Amino acid sequence: MAGLAPKTKVLRDGRWTEQEAAILVPGDVISIKLGDIIPADARLLEGDPLKIDQSALTGESLPVTKNPGHEVFSGSTVKQGELEAVVIATGVHTFFGKAAHLVDSTNQEGHFQKVLTAIGNFCICSIALGMIIEIVVMYPVQKRDYRNGIDNLLVLLIGGIPIAMPTVLSVTMAIGSHRLSKQGAITKRMTAIEEMAGMDVLCSDKTGTLTLNKLTVDKTMIEVFVKDVNQDALILLGARASRVENQDAIDACIVGMLGDPKEAREGINEVHFFPFNPVDKRTAITYIDSEGNWHRVSKGAPEQIIELCNLREDVKEKAHAIIAKFADRGLRSLAVARQAVPEKTKESAGGPWQFVGLLPLFDPPRHDSAETIRRALNLGVNVKMITGDQLAIGKETGRRLGMGTNMYPSSSLLGDHKDESIAALPVDELIEKADGFAGVFPGNWTAFFILIEIYAAFTCSHLNIPTEHKYEIVKRLQERKHICGMTGDGVNDAPALKRADIGIAVSDATDAAQGASDIVLTEPGLSVIISAVLTSRAIFQRMKNYTIYAVSITIRIVLGFMLLALIWKFDFSPFMVLVIAILNDGTIMTISKDRVKPSPLPDSWKLKEIFATGIVLGTYLAVMTVVFFWAAHETDFFSDKFGVRSIRNNNEELTAAVYLQVSIVSQALIFVTRSRSLSYVERPGLLLVVAFLIAQLVATIIAVYGNWGFARIRGIGWGWAGVIWIYSVVFYIPLDILKFIIRYVLSGKAWNNLLENKTAFTTKKDYGRGEREAQWAAAQRSLHGLHPPETSEPFTDKNNHGELSEIAEQAKRRAEVARLRELHTLKGHVESVVKLKGLDIETIQQHYTV
Repeated sequence: MAGLAPKTKVLRDGRWTEQEAAILVPGDVISIKLGDIIPADARLLEGDPLKIDQSALTGESLPVTKNPGHEVFSGSTVKQGELEAVVIATGVHTFFGKAAHLVDSTNQEGHFQKVLTAIGNFCICSIALGMIIEIVVMYPVQKRDYRNGIDNLLVLLIGGIPIAMPTVLSVTMAIGSHRLSKQGAITKRMTAIEEMAGMDVLCSDKTGTLTLNKLTVDKTMIEVFVKDVNQDALILLGARASRVENQDAIDACIVGMLGDPKEAREGINEVHFFPFNPVDKRTAITYIDSEGNWHRVSKGAPEQIIELCNLREDVKEKAHAIIAKFADRGLRSLAVARQAVPEKTKESAGGPWQFVGLLPLFDPPRHDSAETIRRALNLGVNVKMITGDQLAIGKETGRRLGMGTNMYPSSSLLGDHKDESIAALPVDELIEKADGFAGVFPGNWTAFFILIEIYAAFTCSHLNIPTEHKYEIVKRLQERKHICGMTGDGVNDAPALKRADIGIAVSDATDAAQGASDIVLTEPGLSVIISAVLTSRAIFQRMKNYTIYAVSITIRIVLGFMLLALIWKFDFSPFMVLVIAILNDGTIMTISKDRVKPSPLPDSWKLKEIFATGIVLGTYLAVMTVVFFWAAHETDFFSDKFGVRSIRNNNEELTAAVYLQVSIVSQALIFVTRSRSLSYVERPGLLLVVAFLIAQLVATIIAVYGNWGFARIRGIGWGWAGVIWIYSVVFYIPLDILKFIIRYVLSGKAWNNLLENKTAFTTKKDYGRGEREAQWAAAQRSLHGLHPPETSEPFTDKNNHGELSEIAEQAKRRAEVARLRELHTLKGHVESVVKLKGLDIETIQQHYTV
């Protein structure tokens, strides 16, 4: 096996030897060449540039160019060139090792597990309390028979424990997982479905997720410097100076702008092609046109082309101004020049070069990204862009996508050298309110080196936000009580994917990213995520409906049968409680296919609401049973009003009557808990209705004809069955009213109104001095987009729907401001062109729109 260990050439004691990569230490000089897998993080020494495949780290499929002085990372593959490098990190200290360590050190308990534990503890404590009360009252006080006391305790134990809860919730999530897989989202961890329903922040990569990861030319901003050339002709000249085969990213971009790639060589005869190199930073072609004239066209870094053309100062200043304008908009510049070759030889210098124009290049957004982000904001999910590109590029992409431009370099927030202008402001709040985070290019690259290394800048971008920064951004958002999703595709994304509540590996992600994620997308873009969010919220709604139902039934069984046992010494059959559990909990599993409306905002487990609703509804149902038993056992009310025979002194028939009443109203409760409005207005799923009818038909038949001595039950006939159904329907109606009252009380509005009515203006401390002192802080925050919400309540609760969507609402406002600013800019640009051309704006007003 030792022969399979990776090896590398290392310089030691003045000699080059082949050694195992495991023995490398920082300071070693190694030799890397075509085909080698880089054994450790290293810095390149002097020599020609290399092309490195970093797909194992970043998920980007094409190689990037690395020059002397740049870092190369362990696990990358050399695709072109040969160079020496000095080792700077090995093992867990490498880029790959740090990512792996962060992944291993992240082990969070999911929200779903916490919720199940809390609900389980609540039910167990309720049952235990009821059993303790029964034991204390039945044996020392009432001197009850030992066996009858045990039966009553079994009734609470069997009926109170929600035995179907794990099965119902697991089946619901499994069905949801299958549905998500059809939408292009494969679920690795089923509980991620529940967490996605509550996700209110989504941190997304820019390159390849929000954008196409493919360079293109922004035709609306092309600048032409000669009169006899238009924009299309400029693109054609650029395409002629590009390879039509074996293309790099820039050549593919320019040629791809033509209607047919064959146009790049149509009507000309190529004589010589001068390829790109890091010294000249340009390409050139010498060709013969259809009339036999020789021409030469070159494209490349603007500074190189400007120097080649020897422009006048005024033209040079104009070109630099346009380049600066492009840079402010996050666009890369590519210059094109041409010359005649009267000597008609490829070696000749040719005539003077003519500066033709500038092409703005950018990575265009996906066609569905803007609409997807708009839908996400409407759903209360704030999308934050995380990119390694420059801040200007991030802001331009955000502007085009309509997601706001309130972005910061990650190093200014989390790095060693923080921005002084925001040092006094809370970093956590800046991260929470930001629309995105951009990286800073490492090293000491010159501006024009960046301009020509366009492709390298795009493909290595994910390494420019350090792994720790992505991880820290997610961690801080979670500390602000946000349910955070994270998309990624590379090894550097793995720690953040693992840390996030919902780690989402995009299509074509690396194995490391897929391994650390909870959901793997099989289709590109964010639209799959939005579909998954809606599906997850529907699934979550079903699970939440069931948990409220289960808690209510626990309270209802414990309280109802405890009161019957202690007040009337009525011993209900444990077997009949088991029948109720089997019929009701068995058929209630159909809720996994119930018809529900997804929440318009992020949803979460509001345990206070679940427990409060369960206690109130369960208590009401228990009182219903107690009143029914009193009326049937102590009075002749039902006999007098409905003409049925009396069962006052027949415990076996009372058992059948109580069994049917408990069975009907218990399962009917699911229709109340599943609906947000009146239960008889929201149509349930057909499968749930059919299951309810079948279960209650069986329960009614048992109550009518059952004659089981071992279960202490005797049939009561169809007359009593009809009476019990009428009683259950009548007392079912107030359940909706109780539900609305609970929701209103828990919303805080009732208490707020009470407090506001008792609060006068004199409650302002020092006559508003605190408010005046807060104005300076508010002004500072406003500079960085940290405006508080327009409306604020005296008491805030992160679990409230309005509060959960606050960040998304602010993001929507910032996006609208950015859109209006762009609208104003475009309109001003149109009017300035009209004025410059001397046109009549009134006559053409109807022919252009912004």
